Amino acid sequence: MAKKKLHIRKTEHFGIQRKIVANMTTESWRNIPHVTYTYEPDVTAFMEKYRTLNEGVSPENKITVNTLMLKVIVEGLKACPAMNAHIEFDRKYVKGVIHTLSEINISMPMVLPTGEMMTINLRNFERKNLDQMTAYINDVRRRVANTDLNEVMYEVSFDDTMTALKQGKVKKTVRRLIGAKTGKHKIRTLKGKEKQAYEAIPKKDRLTKRDIEQGSITVSNVGSVYRGRSGTATLIEIIPPQVSAIAFGAIQDKPIVVTNDKGEKEIAIRQIVPFTIEFDHRALDFGDIVPFIKKLDEIFENPAVMLDWKSKK
Repeated sequence: MAKKKLHIRKTEHFGIQRKIVANMTTESWRNIPHVTYTYEPDVTAFMEKYRTLNEGVSPENKITVNTLMLKVIVEGLKACPAMNAHIEFDRKYVKGVIHTLSEINISMPMVLPTGEMMTINLRNFERKNLDQMTAYINDVRRRVANTDLNEVMYEVSFDDTMTALKQGKVKKTVRRLIGAKTGKHKIRTLKGKEKQAYEAIPKKDRLTKRDIEQGSITVSNVGSVYRGRSGTATLIEIIPPQVSAIAFGAIQDKPIVVTNDKGEKEIAIRQIVPFTIEFDHRALDFGDIVPFIKKLDEIFENPAVMLDWKSKK
């Protein structure tokens, strides 16, 4: 039977950003046994308290919901360090090791002003309060404006390729170099005077490979991509060697069973935020993530704790 001819509207070869995403996610689904848990806490009182955080604060220093949820997640990871870990596993010999990490470095996908997506490594969030987190994220956005994404991504990709070569993965290295440097799929990077001008920008004023290197865990704010819409991410990928990934959606109204002042159960419209918690079953069982969920329950039930997360004046 003859193949039906496709009417193609547009053809685009993968750029380096899409190559990196495609490679990492393929490795994730091929090698990691994912387990997903959907968690929908009632955040009605929590969001009421949040509104008081920005009273009298200048626009550039306001705490966003994104930053607040990152802080909530960081506190959960402090209570559940097993989720903030990397794994090494040799399937051939059935040998493995898990490295629990002391630093909480969050790999977070961000939509850039150009509409492109880049995953930024938000470093050492275990030791930052809300104001410090806000300043850090604002500085990332400042430096993005001076950054050539192809250059910084190619730098990380090249380092990964050289690491593979040192590990004796010659075929993998050669294939990567062919894919990056030949034909229609060649990666375009800066040359000559353009490259010199770009490298003359101080590193403190642009993103470097350190800003997009692998973090200890990935956290995605899927609610920010299509604001105001209800819904839950039901499956997200864990990026190896990480053992966990978390996504949270937009805050939304839902009917929930609550207990009224008379001790009676009734249906009420409450605000919830959907979390998707993904973990690598080679490293974790469901019981291992319970401390994380319990900590988030504790925070959402006692929202005044967020006032302790601000800088003391």
